[in-house]
Amino acid sequence: MAVPTVRRRRLGTELRRLREGSGLTLDEVEARSGISTSKVSRIESATRGAKPGDVERLLDVYGLTDDGARDLLLKMARDGGRRGWWQTYDLSPAYSDLISMESDASSVRTYEPLVIPGLFQTSAYARAVITAHSMTVSAEDVDALVEVRVARQAVLTKPDPLRLRAIIHEAALLASVPGTGVMRDQLQRLLDVAAYPHVTIQVLPLDAELHPGGTGGFTALGFNQPGMEVVLLENLESSLYVEEPANVARYTEAFERLTAAALPFERSLSLITRLKEKEK
Repeated sequence: MAVPTVRRRRLGTELRRLREGSGLTLDEVEARSGISTSKVSRIESATRGAKPGDVERLLDVYGLTDDGARDLLLKMARDGGRRGWWQTYDLSPAYSDLISMESDASSVRTYEPLVIPGLFQTSAYARAVITAHSMTVSAEDVDALVEVRVARQAVLTKPDPLRLRAIIHEAALLASVPGTGVMRDQLQRLLDVAAYPHVTIQVLPLDAELHPGGTGGFTALGFNQPGMEVVLLENLESSLYVEEPANVARYTEAFERLTAAALPFERSLSLITRLKEKEK
């Protein structure tokens, strides 16, 4: 399976930003690092992967001394050729990218207007959603996708867990899901994960005024490095990653507006509890 393209683009973009910030041309980088201009150019344009040794030399030339930033970029280079657990499954490149980035991310902000976020889904609820969205996927493929969705949730319980802020539209909590007790168990799952200190869940009520979320859901992944955030947009047939800082900033603003429009944390949990108690 191909190396995740978003990871490679993120690394190349950041290396180019560091080079330009240091005021160096490609020829000057070659003279100082011994890495050819063509190789540096291909790394920056993401047409080839980057070896950790090359990245370390480039970071030295660019004068990057922040240990956290260096570690993140070197990890991206090291992990670029590593096969993750998800690569044993037949997943789309965009989905593989998402899981790869979730494993690296320090934070996620997600707005879901119609379904429960994947990182919160029970296996039964995930099965119902995957079956409904995929339509023609075989039972065996559905089983595999459910396994992947549940396995992704390990990022919430690892030693340095993902910080997750989720805004879920009330419509997603009211959806009719086939199977006895499936929705009740799913709502209980939301209450359980909301108890994690690194998870915040808010519900956007049905009677909320018009808001930026009317254009659809999105997921913003943040990393321990300014300017490295990316936003994922998904529809039935494709996924799009928004990577330009100015465009990412619009989604950051949209999320904050959605946060203000949503019910506060405690009121959101009270609503989820009431809805759970109505489920059979």
